[in-house]
Formats: sequence, C-alpha cells, structure tokens
Amino acid sequence: MKILCVTTISSTVNAFLIPHIRSLLASGNEVGVACNLIKDVDPEIRRLGCSVHEIEFQRSPIKMENIRAYKRIKKIVLEEGYEIIHVHTPVASFLTRLACRRLNVKVLYTAHGFHFFQGAPRKNWFIYYPIEKIAAKWTDSLITMNDEDYLSARNLKLRKEESIFKVSGVGIDLEKFIPQTTERKQALREEYQYKKDDFIIIYIGELSYRKHQDHLIKAISLVKGKIENVRLLLVGDGGFEEQYKRLVQTLNIEGYVDFLGYRKDIHHLLALADLAVSTSRQEGLPVNIMEAMATGLPIIVTNCRGNRDLIVDEENGFIVGIDDIEACANAIETLYQSDELRTRFAKKSKERIHLFSEEAVLKEMREIYASYLR
Repeated sequence: MKILCVTTISSTVNAFLIPHIRSLLASGNEVGVACNLIKDVDPEIRRLGCSVHEIEFQRSPIKMENIRAYKRIKKIVLEEGYEIIHVHTPVASFLTRLACRRLNVKVLYTAHGFHFFQGAPRKNWFIYYPIEKIAAKWTDSLITMNDEDYLSARNLKLRKEESIFKVSGVGIDLEKFIPQTTERKQALREEYQYKKDDFIIIYIGELSYRKHQDHLIKAISLVKGKIENVRLLLVGDGGFEEQYKRLVQTLNIEGYVDFLGYRKDIHHLLALADLAVSTSRQEGLPVNIMEAMATGLPIIVTNCRGNRDLIVDEENGFIVGIDDIEACANAIETLYQSDELRTRFAKKSKERIHLFSEEAVLKEMREIYASYLR
C-alpha cells in the first residue's frame, strides 16, 4: 500500500520515524513523508526511496501559512494516490485530518502527548480538547503513548469503534544505548575531560519552559555545598538558553553547570554520567528518560504524564513534585550518598526498558497496521 507520514517539521521524522518507515518498507509498502523542511530530512529517507513533500506547516495554529499547507496536503494526497495517512504532531495532524475528511483514505494519528493534560493551563483544555474532539470524527485510529492520554482518547469518538491504542513510545535502539560499565565510564570521562570522582548529573532536552531546567539549576545551587564535586550537564539548545545561563550566574554556580548545546553523542554522554534527571512540566513518553534507563542510570523525574509511565517511585528512580526544588535536591543528595540505591535503581531500569525497545514498539505498530494494510 501507499502510505504518507505527515509531521509539522522534519526534525520529528529524523528523530523518531526512520525505524518505523524502514519497517513499513520491509513489509512491501511504498512510503512518503510530508513536513516543513526546517532541516533536510535524514539522508537515509531518500536512500530508502521515500518521496519527500515539503509543506509549510507552522507550529503556531494561527499562522496564515497553514492555509496554504492545508491546500497543499490535500492536493498531494489526491494526486499521489496515498491510501493510508499517518499523522503526527498537533498542527499537521489537525490540518491533514481536515483535508482528508471526505477522501477515500485511512487516517491514523499518533498523539505524542496531548496539549490538554492534568495540570495544563485552562486555555489548553479550552482550545485543544475541542479540536481533538472534532478531529476524532475524521480519524480511523488514534495511537497514544501513556496512560493519561489513552484514558483521555477513550472519551473521543472516532470513525471506528475499538480503534484507540497505546504503544510503548517510539522505540529505543538497545544496540546503541547499552548498559554502562565502569571501564567505559572512566574512559569516556578521560576523553571528555571530566574527573574520575565528579558526580555527573545529566538532563537532555530542549532548553525551554516546558522542560523546566531552572528547577534543576536551582536544586544544584542547594546541593553544591554538600556535593562539592557535582557537575550538571545540560544537553540541548532552545529559546531559554540565555535565561538559564543568567540564572546560573545569579546563583553563582558557573563552575557546576555545563551547557553542551545540541549533540549527536548522547549515548556517550549518558555513559559517563552518574544520574539522569528530567524536571519537565509535561511529557508524552520521554525518549531522554528511556535512553537513560537503557544506559542503566538511576533517575529523578518530576511527577508528570509520561515521566510516571517510565519511573516507578523508589523502584527505578525518584518522582518529585514539578515545582518542589527542595525534594529534587534531597533526591540528588540521597542518591549521591548511596551506591547501593543507585545500583538497585539502575538494575530495575535495565530490566524495564525492554518493554520500550524499538523491537517491541515496531511489533505493536505492525499489529495496529495489520487491519489497514489490505
């Protein structure tokens, strides 16, 4: 069959969808992608023979360019003869479903994290919940990634009954993210010029309000007097970078925090760390935490959707309040002081991560696609 994968921007394709595209091609399907080419798609997409359609989707739903995007996606679906449309990310998903509502195609929608969730601003519920309620009428299958979204999706009325699913994220490559060893950890520290006895904490994510790095920065300011060798690695770029750098200066902790920017060596950075943290305000099913689990790190997360689907409090990590900086600092100190606790948490994460492996997720997706690939 001829399948089109649609996302708002190309980064989503590059980061999450390549293994899924490979799997569809291996089953004998023809696959194309449609997105705003903020960055070019990974060269592998073209090597695999996929058609790439550039569409000027905008992240902001009120941008005028989205009217052109709506018209273009409808034209592509009609002219290219796509039979299944698999949409991702809110804006592209809504516009594409709107464009396909009267066409003879099957539309699958993967929600990587609804914009309405427990604790979300009221405006999110006022705007995004009605939109999803309307768009559900044009949707043949809705795929979620966490318990909260799955329960919310069950309140939406899709075209077809019994067509709401939950999968275990986008899948983690367990051949790339492998369990940490003492020898590899120390070799990488020497290579990256960190000390053997540094207590290294890592947070991977866009520097943004959503990811809430200021929470962790403030926690570091509380523990620096108790853990003199603490180092925080903030991996990622984003619009809040300068704001967070000013906060580090204000708190006088410049020597404790490294801003590493966008990186392609995440698997190495995780392997040299002692502890992974996510202080996010909201998540879908966070890849950064799954990668840390696969590496075998103890983990501290905030109590939000997605985080609590991966971390069981006091089993493979600690869960702290979204704005509870003191609890985060206490959790860091507790793990610093206990080799036994770090080892136990790491062991549980390595056991649990197999549920979220690339192999497991692709199997789940093949089962969902089976009813449409006829």
